[in-house]
Amino acid sequence: MSKADLSKQPAQVSAMFDDVSTHYDRTNNVLSVGNALLWRVATTKAVAPKRGERILDLAAGTGTSSASLAAGGAKVVAADFSPGMIEVGKKQQAGNPNIEFLVADGMDLPFADDEFDAVTISFGLRNIVEPRTALAELYRVTKPGGRIVICEFSTPPARIVKFGYSAYLQRFMPAIAKVASSNADAYTYLADSIEAWPNQKTLSGWLSEAGFMNVGYRNLTFGIVALHRGTKPRTPSVGLTS
Repeated sequence: MSKADLSKQPAQVSAMFDDVSTHYDRTNNVLSVGNALLWRVATTKAVAPKRGERILDLAAGTGTSSASLAAGGAKVVAADFSPGMIEVGKKQQAGNPNIEFLVADGMDLPFADDEFDAVTISFGLRNIVEPRTALAELYRVTKPGGRIVICEFSTPPARIVKFGYSAYLQRFMPAIAKVASSNADAYTYLADSIEAWPNQKTLSGWLSEAGFMNVGYRNLTFGIVALHRGTKPRTPSVGLTS
């Protein structure tokens, strides 16, 4: 079984997600105590997909999030750097004409400039070696006036919640993962990567540095997760580069 470390080397992380791909959705539902569905609904509402729009769902995994985005008629590209995840997704979403699956590197996206009406990534930015490079790539492929939505684990502002969540990550989640996952060690990496991830204000700053405007966020589940948003300017701003 593969387990990545916090150096987040692409080959290690990809292999780790290949290992957990078969039972990934089930394990997520168990470990999130059912909140994964609520986070997905909130993300879809924030993206606000419209019929005929072209949307990039980066780190799409098995395409569960992509299916939610595509339900109203948007055309969704479900991209992930784990071939195992993509294969499971193709099987689970077989027959859905609104989803296209593609293996892709978040730091070097195989798309043209200004290609998507909206871009989104859920619980995946944290696993990219250079997340700010990925944000620059997401900016590049977003159409002027287009929008970005990021759903990611974050830092609970209340100390008591932060303390309890840290205890859950380090003590209880690994024990649950041993029962629910095909690669329990992968969830040790998950816990470590969550605790090492910067807080809400830092990620908002990264979005602004990438060139997005109207950047903001709201906390979900007491700040365990944060939903970040931004828009790409319709006209280039002086001093900003993609």
